Amino acid sequence: MSGPVRRPRRRLSQPREQVLAAAMATIAAEGLDRLTMAGLGREVGMSSGHILYYFGTKDELLLQTLQWSEEQLGAERRAALARRGPVRERLDTLVDLYLPVGHRDPRWTLWLEVWVRSQNADDETRERQLDLELAWHRDLVALLVEGASKGEFRSVDAERFATRTRALLDGFGTHLVVGLPGTDRAQVGREVRQFLDEGLAPPKD
Repeated sequence: MSGPVRRPRRRLSQPREQVLAAAMATIAAEGLDRLTMAGLGREVGMSSGHILYYFGTKDELLLQTLQWSEEQLGAERRAALARRGPVRERLDTLVDLYLPVGHRDPRWTLWLEVWVRSQNADDETRERQLDLELAWHRDLVALLVEGASKGEFRSVDAERFATRTRALLDGFGTHLVVGLPGTDRAQVGREVRQFLDEGLAPPKD
């Protein structure tokens, strides 16, 4: 759902890791509504004022938590995409990592919250969010280009196809994470696979 991510207050990397890991764990266990500065402070042995001193605002804390989460997932994604094997298998792996595991997936819950809160964000914040988006986009484009070069995929405009694919995944992912009735992960997987099959199947001889 990365490229170079800006990390404010780099000198505080160790406390930062503790706070961000605790924030993500709270979201996973109790939901975003239960994430408070006071509760988070108790988890890491810091006062809420201390946390605010380092992060400034709750919006900044949430964005850095999302960046941290994407860093962890990005490492997993890069390792998976570096494996040898059919490009289509690696493309399916990327899709699997992109989509939420289901209703209230903590990573997607945080992602949606950050995006809603950023409607009036400054340019620097939007650039940091764009970094997260572009990480997935670049990996997807690279797979499309590799698949075409090896004859596994038909030749497509990789940038445009990647943009359309991410839009499809974002739409389905939002339905899954909010628990839209009638939508489940298996169904979404079938729809995405059909889209990829129709758009990338090489022409028959």
